[in-house]
Amino acid sequence: MANNKYDESSFKVLRGLEPVRQRPGMYTNLESPNHLIAEVVDNACDEALANFAKNISVIAHADGSVSVQDDGRGIPVGIHAEEGISVVEVAYTVLHSGGKFDKDSGGAYKFAGGLHGVGVAVTNALSLKLEVTVHRDGGEHFIRFINGVAAAPLARVADCPKKRSGTMVRAWPDSKYFDVPNVILPQLERALRSKAVLLPGVKVSLFTEKTGETRTWTYPDGLRGYLNEAMAEQEMAVPIFAMEKFIPKGGDSGYAEGEGAAWAIVWSAEGAIVRESYVNLIPTWSGGTHDSGLRDGVFNAVKSFAELHGLLPKGVKLVPEDVFSRASFVLSAKVLDPQFQGQTKDKLVSRDALRLVSLMVKDPLDLWLNEHIDFGKRITELAIQQAQTRLRSAQKVEKKKGSSVAVLPGKLTDCSSSDSTRTELFLVEGDSAGGSAKQGRNKEFQAVLPLRGKVLNTFEVEKDRLFANNEIHDISVAIGVDPHGPEDKVDLSGMRYNGIYIMADADVDGAHISTLLLTLFFRHFYQVVLAGKIYLAQPPLFRVDVPAHGKKPIRKIYALNEGELSGIEDRLRQEKVREGSWSISRFKGLGEMNAEQLWDTTLNPDTRRSLRVNVAAVPYQENMDMFNMLMGKHEASTRRAWLEYHGNEVEGDI
Repeated sequence: MANNKYDESSFKVLRGLEPVRQRPGMYTNLESPNHLIAEVVDNACDEALANFAKNISVIAHADGSVSVQDDGRGIPVGIHAEEGISVVEVAYTVLHSGGKFDKDSGGAYKFAGGLHGVGVAVTNALSLKLEVTVHRDGGEHFIRFINGVAAAPLARVADCPKKRSGTMVRAWPDSKYFDVPNVILPQLERALRSKAVLLPGVKVSLFTEKTGETRTWTYPDGLRGYLNEAMAEQEMAVPIFAMEKFIPKGGDSGYAEGEGAAWAIVWSAEGAIVRESYVNLIPTWSGGTHDSGLRDGVFNAVKSFAELHGLLPKGVKLVPEDVFSRASFVLSAKVLDPQFQGQTKDKLVSRDALRLVSLMVKDPLDLWLNEHIDFGKRITELAIQQAQTRLRSAQKVEKKKGSSVAVLPGKLTDCSSSDSTRTELFLVEGDSAGGSAKQGRNKEFQAVLPLRGKVLNTFEVEKDRLFANNEIHDISVAIGVDPHGPEDKVDLSGMRYNGIYIMADADVDGAHISTLLLTLFFRHFYQVVLAGKIYLAQPPLFRVDVPAHGKKPIRKIYALNEGELSGIEDRLRQEKVREGSWSISRFKGLGEMNAEQLWDTTLNPDTRRSLRVNVAAVPYQENMDMFNMLMGKHEASTRRAWLEYHGNEVEGDI
C-alpha cells in the first residue's frame, strides 16, 4: 500500500548541485553530453564576443572527455566575499551564480548568452570529473571536481608570464544521464564551425585524439562566407544580401546601444534550404522571435518593392510564407537581456527581439532591392510563384469539400482565407474575451468561436450522444471533423483549420475549462490530437507599465508568470528606472485585455507562446486509465488519494 503520509517530513530541500542530478532534463538535453560541452564553449565565446579572446581550442580526448581552452581574461581566482570560497569554485558548484547578470556599462559582459548562472555548474553536476586550469595575474591555478565536489580548494600550482591569460576546462561527462554516452563529434564540429562564423577574426579548432586530426575554422567574411559555402551546391537566384546594423550610441528607438543583428540571406528556385539563427552566439535551433523579426522585415521590404513596381498579378496577395519559402539565411542577433524557452536555449521568446530585428533589416533591404531592380524582380517572381501554388492548393481542398458542407455555427466568426494550411481557430472562454479576440485577430487566417460557460465533461459520453450538447456540436462542425475513437480511420483532409487553440483565462476556472476541452479532444477527436493540431494558448498573468526613462518611451511589458515578472523588474532596475515608478497589473481574465493587448500577447503567431498538446508516448490504455481517474464520475475516492499523495508537487497560485 502506498504511503500517503503528508506532513513536515515530506518536504525536502535540494542543496548545491542536487537539483540538477534529480531533474537533469530541466537543465540540459539528455540525448547526448554535447550540451554540457556547449556550455563551456559558450563561456569561451563570450570572452571572444567581449573582444578578450582570439583563440578557442577544443580537444576530444580518447577517453571520452573533452577540453575547452581560450585565451581570454581567465576566471577570477580570488575568494568570493559571500561564499568564502574561490570564485572558480562558486562558478562550478553554485547554481545561479556568474558574471553575466550585470549587463550595465560596468558589467563584465554586456552581451552574453548567460542568463541564469547555471550553465557550467550543470556541466560539473553531470560529470564524473571536471578540471579547471586558469592562467591569470602571473599564475597558473588549478582545481579538480569529483562528482561535482571540489577535491581540494583552488590552488596556485605554477607561475606563468604576466601576459598569459585564459581558462581551460576538461570534463568527463557521466554517461548514466544520457541516451548516447559520448559527445557526438559531428554535432560538436557543426557547433564550433558556427561559432567561428559568428566571431570574425577568432580561430576555433578541434583536435580529435583518436584520429590525430585537427580541424580549424576561421571566417574573415563572416556570415556571407559561411552562407556562400553552405549554398555551394545550390543555384542562387540572386547574390547574397549580407549586412549588419546595430543601435548607435544615443539611439532613441527604445533599445540599448549595441543591440541589433547581422545577417546574410539569399533566394534559390529549388534545392535544400539553409536556415540558422543565433542570439549572442547561442544557436537557436528552434528559431524564435528574432527569426520572426527577420521574416517580418524581409516580407515588408519585398511587399513594398512589389507594390511600388506594380509586379503583383490580379488576385494574388502575398503572405510572409510566400516571400520566405525559398529563402536561406544565417542570422546573428545581439540582445541585451534575451529570454529563452528552456535552459537549452533552443528558442528565443523575447518579444522585443521581433521589432528590433525587423527594424534593423527592413530599410537596408528596401534600399538594396531598389538599387538592384533585377534582383528585386527575381525575388518577387519566386514569391508570386509560391503564392499561386498556395492558392491552387486551397482551391483543390475547397472543391473536394463540395456542397455538402454543414452550415457553420452562428457564433463562429470565420476567417477570410480558405487555405487550411494557414488558418487557425481560437476556442475562447466567454463572450467578452471572444469580443476582444474578434477585434484583435488577423481576420485573414484567424477564426474565433466563443464558448458560453463550461463545456460538458465528455469522458463518459458516447459519441452518438455528443451532438445533444450545442457547444460540442458547434466545435465539431467548425473544425470539419466528426467525433471518432482512437482506432477509427479518419480523413483529416476536410479539417478546416491547421491549428485549434484553447484560449482560457489564466486562473483555476480557465484551467478547468481547458481540461474539459482537452478531455473532449482526447476522448472523441483523438486523431486530431495525434496530428498535432491542438494547442493551449498562453495568455500573460501580468502587465508592467513603465514610464518614459531617458531616451526610452513609455512601455508596456507582459509577463507570462511571476518568474518572468521578477526578471522584468530586475532588468528595469539595471536600466536605472526609479524603483516604484512602474506599475504592475494582474490580468484576472482574457476579457480584461483590449484587442491590441490580446494580439500582442496571445494571438500574434510571431510573439505568442502557445503549447502544442502531444499524446504521452505510452500505450493508449495507460493514458485512458489516467483520464479515467481524473475525469471519471465514479472515481472520487481514487482521485482524492492521488491528489493527497502528490499534493507536495503542486505549485499553488493563490
